[in-house]
Amino acid sequence: MGTTASSPRKKVNRIGLELQPYRGRKTTLCAGCGHNAISERIIDAFFEMGIEPSRVIKLSGIGCSSKSPAYFLGGAHGFNGVHGRMPSIGTGAILANRKMIAIGMSGDGDTGAIGIGQFVHLMRRNLPIIYIIEDNGCYGLTKGQFSPTADLGSKRKTGVVNDLPPVDTCALAIELGASFVARSFSGDKKQLTAVLKAALSHRGTAMVDVISPCVTFNDHVGSTKSYAYARDHDEPLGEINFVPYFEEIDIDYEPGSTQVVKMHDGSQLLLKKLEADYDPTDRLEALRVLHETSRRDEFATGVIYVEPDKIDFIEVLNLVEEPLATLPLERVRPAKAAFDEIMEGHR
Repeated sequence: MGTTASSPRKKVNRIGLELQPYRGRKTTLCAGCGHNAISERIIDAFFEMGIEPSRVIKLSGIGCSSKSPAYFLGGAHGFNGVHGRMPSIGTGAILANRKMIAIGMSGDGDTGAIGIGQFVHLMRRNLPIIYIIEDNGCYGLTKGQFSPTADLGSKRKTGVVNDLPPVDTCALAIELGASFVARSFSGDKKQLTAVLKAALSHRGTAMVDVISPCVTFNDHVGSTKSYAYARDHDEPLGEINFVPYFEEIDIDYEPGSTQVVKMHDGSQLLLKKLEADYDPTDRLEALRVLHETSRRDEFATGVIYVEPDKIDFIEVLNLVEEPLATLPLERVRPAKAAFDEIMEGHR
């Protein structure tokens, strides 16, 4: 039986895949949760960059944020670990197979409380991983208690006021040695997508803190992680554009108005600066901006710091080009003579 009109062609990316392989399961998070918007932006970024889902490993710990990997890249590998221990699992996975692209999903509690020690050492090692913090300032899985990123003076629905200063994960990451640090808002589709694309092209630790309001426990008047507060107190560092290596790079911009950062793979990050003196490659300037905006009860968004040429953990360890997981035993197990020589050297 014939048809009079041909079916519309479905959109495919540069490697010939439709959008569906980049999607995941139906979300079980609360309707309107900012985490779901982040998952959608991850889907968009990986699809538009043309990354094969089977080359990706998704990692997480425990919490609402750690459920997110189920909702994107259904064809990717995944590992849901112990609370706060995702960095260790990610380190082992990447060292075993350097060809994989790792994306770690964490929360402000998973990172800033039980996992803070793991976070510290991951940042200083500069492991090639995209580390996303879905930051809502509360423990959404356990009835909304304040998390370590809750701002001083922020109120709970019950009227309780937070009397402790917050952990600024972006400032901490920069201090510790992360080579790509950004902050965005789950409701800013354009900025977050551009940030994620830039993170995908970066070689090293790309830490992205995303303000992601908890619609159930932390989206009320008095909360500094609510949608309304985020909209009113967002301090963007500039307009972000990203040109991947596989697209022709022919950008027309006025000299002095745009900061161009060449990424590891040849892509270009274009930052149209709102502050004429802001340079995202200046570590001290990045820390100054974070402290100044925090003092004004605002939060800076965009690519805050980037060091595209910093040596990563794989280079530090001088690993072979082939993934360790694929090497035969005779190449990874020392011969008896070599072992005897090592033991003799310790006598």
